[in-house]
Amino acid sequence: MSYTNGLDNPELYFQAKNYSGNASTNAITLDGSENMQPDMVWLKSRSFSQNHEMYDSVRTATKRLYPNGSYAEDTNSTGLTAFNSDGFTLGSSNAINKSGDTFVSWNWKAGTSVSGTTTGSGTSKAYSGSVSTDGGFSIIKYIGNGTSGHTIPHHLGVQPQVVICKRLSSSGQWVFGSMALPNQFEQFLELDLTGAAQTSSLRWNDTDPSSSVFTVGSTADTNQDGTNIIAYSFAEKKGFSKFSSYVGNGSSDGSYIHLGFKPAFVLQKCTSTSTDWTLADNKRPGYNETNKRLVPNESASEATNNAIDFLSNGFKCRQDQANANGSGETYIYMAFAESPFVTSTGIPTTAR
Repeated sequence: MSYTNGLDNPELYFQAKNYSGNASTNAITLDGSENMQPDMVWLKSRSFSQNHEMYDSVRTATKRLYPNGSYAEDTNSTGLTAFNSDGFTLGSSNAINKSGDTFVSWNWKAGTSVSGTTTGSGTSKAYSGSVSTDGGFSIIKYIGNGTSGHTIPHHLGVQPQVVICKRLSSSGQWVFGSMALPNQFEQFLELDLTGAAQTSSLRWNDTDPSSSVFTVGSTADTNQDGTNIIAYSFAEKKGFSKFSSYVGNGSSDGSYIHLGFKPAFVLQKCTSTSTDWTLADNKRPGYNETNKRLVPNESASEATNNAIDFLSNGFKCRQDQANANGSGETYIYMAFAESPFVTSTGIPTTAR
C-alpha cells in the first residue's frame, strides 16, 4: 500500500533533536537531511528536573510558555532567541541550555502567515498566525471575547483532530480538545494536569471544529474577554500524523496501535482515569526495550521504562502501566512520523 495522498518526507514538517547544553550561545541544527525552519519548539531537560518550555514564531522568540504548568507567558531573554533556517538558537538559560546536561527538542513547521478577525458570537477580535496546510498544523494567536460560540479560524482547510489552547497574560490550564475523546469536543483534557476527560460546554461550546474554525465557550482558559490566547491545531495527514484512541489490555504483550507510519513522536493520555501524560520519541537513546519516558505534566527528568515499542507501521505497548496500557482503560494519542510505512514510490521503511 502506498501513501499517494500522504507525506513522503515527514522531516519537512516535524523533527525531534537531542542536544547538549553549553551555558552560552548555542545554535542547534536539526538532524534531518532536509532543512526545516521550526515555528514551534518544545524543549525539555532530560538529565535534571526542570520545566518544559515552549516557544513559537507567532508569539516570537524569547516568549516562553510552560506545558507542565498553568503559568502565564513570560519573556526569557536567555532562552530560545531565534528560529533559524534549520534549527534554533539558545541563550545561556540553565533550564534549556545548562552546560554538560542533555536536552531534547520537538520541532514543528508551519510557515505561512495568516491574519484577520474572528467570527461567531460576540464581538469580532483580531487574530494572527502561521499555518502549513501540507503538514496539518497551525498556530493562531487570538483575542478572546468572553461569549460562548466565538469561532476562531484555524486555516487548515480540513477539520483539525486536536486543538490545544493556552491563555497568555495570566495563569490558566492548557485546554486539550480531541476528536478522539469519547464525546469529542463536548469533553476536554488539560495538558498540565493528570485528570480524566471532563465534560463541559465552557471550553469548546460542545462544538466540534469545522474545516474552517474551532469554537470556544465562555471560560477564561479559551475565551477570556480582551486576553491573548494561543491555539495549536493539528489535522491528520496520511503517512505523517494520526490522532486517535485505543484500549489497553494490562499486559507486557500489549495493545498494538496501527499508524501507517514509523513514529518519531508519540504523546499519550488515559481519558478514563487520572494518570500522567507520557511522551516518547525516536531520538533519545534506548527507544524499544528500554524506552525513556518524559512526562509533559511534570518537570521530572527522563525516566527509563519500556512503555511502548516503535515499529515500522505503529507502536506497541509493553507494560501494564496505568499511563499507557491499563486493562480496559481508554487512551488517546498524538503521533507524528519519522517515515511512512511505504512511500508513494513504493519504498518501505523498517522499524530500526
